[in-house]
Amino acid sequence: MSSFTETGLVKKLLDLNSSQQSIQTLSLWLIHHRKHHSIIVKTWLKELAKAPAAKKLTFMYLANDVIQNSKKKGPEFGREFEHVLLKAFRYIAQSSPEPKTINSLNRILNIWGERGVYEEPKIKEYSAALNEGETARVEPVNGSEKKRKPETVLSDVLTESNKKARPTVGITVEKKAKSEVVEVNGKVETHITLSPHQPDGDPPEPEELIKVILELENSASSDAVVRERIANLKPEVSELAAINKLEDKEAAIKLATDVNDAIKILNDYNARLATEMEDRKKLTTMLRDFQREQQELLLQAENRLEEYQKKLTKIKEVQKEVRNHMNNLPDLTSLPDVTGGLAPLPSAGDLFNVHH
Repeated sequence: MSSFTETGLVKKLLDLNSSQQSIQTLSLWLIHHRKHHSIIVKTWLKELAKAPAAKKLTFMYLANDVIQNSKKKGPEFGREFEHVLLKAFRYIAQSSPEPKTINSLNRILNIWGERGVYEEPKIKEYSAALNEGETARVEPVNGSEKKRKPETVLSDVLTESNKKARPTVGITVEKKAKSEVVEVNGKVETHITLSPHQPDGDPPEPEELIKVILELENSASSDAVVRERIANLKPEVSELAAINKLEDKEAAIKLATDVNDAIKILNDYNARLATEMEDRKKLTTMLRDFQREQQELLLQAENRLEEYQKKLTKIKEVQKEVRNHMNNLPDLTSLPDVTGGLAPLPSAGDLFNVHH
């Protein structure tokens, strides 16, 4: 995973666009670096304040995605954003936002209220700052209410392009499923659904990957002791013909005990094997996601290397020109020695005195 720097974060925020892929990619990167949540949120607010009015909505989409998707790993982002969101909504309100931007942000507040992301008094405070005393605008619920799909996040907060919102009193909770075809900055896009929990395809941290791999070293299939016990089970426990050979009750009881022991060993081992299968499937998915992320980071590193190699080439060119310029400058050591001082300049009398 690429290292975190504030400069790198600023560049990523400047490169952020309104597409779902751009928002989700940066969201996952921020969540991965959640230990820097304080500087991340502080930088986010600073860049939001400087961003064009049209891009401020994208910054809020990013914050919403990070807040909701980071819950599984910890509450750091939720708490940190809570301290700056009031300022963020005020910055947006002061930037003369378009009505559809206000509608989209009110939709975010509706979702936060419905899911208990923040307490109702806090959401009302955010709403007041955003709407500056106006009635919050939200999309009306037409017809019967539908139960919200639990996995929707980003698509829930985007404005549906072919509908207009009507004013309602206060912040109301919508139960309506949203279309994923949306209009962002005048461009119609299709946004995929994001999950309120950790999204599928979220690349694992190296520590998590190492832990799963180490645990699989002690998996059922590598347990030679149990496999040997199973191999050494008496043949009679799996042969029906052995029953016909029983001569007395004592022998029958002993066979029944052996069969029960064999069943217990096999049941336990089969359960362990089933768990191992699931763990290996999980590891396969983790490795796939980790490899995908590493490929993306490799591409970023290659692009960065190319960028800085070009800069290095330019700097070397400047260095060469400086050296050439230095070589063309006069050698001060070859000038006459003037340590004893220069001869005095002639006086005015010397210049104009005519000698006869």
